[in-house]
Amino acid sequence: MQTTLEILTHPLLYDVRHGFFTRKGGASSGLFAGLNCGRRSSDQSEMVLVNRARVAGAMGLPLATVKQIHSADVVTLMDDHDVDVVKDIKADGLVTARRDVALAVLTADCQPVLLADAAAGVVGACHAGWRGAIAGVIEATVAAMRDLGATDIRAVIGPTISQRAYEVSPELMDEFLADDTANDRFFSGGPNGRPMFDLPAFGLSRLRAAGVQAEWSRHCTYSDPDRFFSYRRSTHEGQADYGRLISAISL
Repeated sequence: MQTTLEILTHPLLYDVRHGFFTRKGGASSGLFAGLNCGRRSSDQSEMVLVNRARVAGAMGLPLATVKQIHSADVVTLMDDHDVDVVKDIKADGLVTARRDVALAVLTADCQPVLLADAAAGVVGACHAGWRGAIAGVIEATVAAMRDLGATDIRAVIGPTISQRAYEVSPELMDEFLADDTANDRFFSGGPNGRPMFDLPAFGLSRLRAAGVQAEWSRHCTYSDPDRFFSYRRSTHEGQADYGRLISAISL
């Protein structure tokens, strides 16, 4: 069993500790083979704990996560917050100025967004699927970082589903167009006559509109099963469940 973690980093976040962890180097097996960090998956809980411990070890800090619900809610992790308590808070973003913890989000096609203003001593992380992104989780995370003193925020969107693999319903496209007709630029016609949605381009547009310098790592979760878990790929293959990737950042 491979135990070496594969950790993707990005030069835009050069001055903070961070990593978009692939599925490699984990203890799970079967559908979850590799580094499944999803507590709410049906994987063996002890294997998930082993996997998360490996990530914490790689980051050199305990991990802070929340109970993700595809919302725009953000938790600001203050000095008196217990990491074990925060994990049960329903939210999709975290920010902190603490140096004794790594913020982490779980994804399996949705966007993991890691953000930092190292000079101000503030980092953030959010889980931004289409629901959370259109609801404003990216902007809410940026705002929470600014409340802590961040002024020059940089952000990277990690492995997520790419437009070529993301066929959506006309109703979903209509929801985006109702929010802003300019959102039509994130959709194209697909081979089945249904819209194809460019989730990372939408995420980048929201980050940049919020005054954040941002890039996408350009890794597609759906298209690379050896490295990434994918909810959509698992669904297409008729699997009963799917693993969750983890992305983390710290000062």
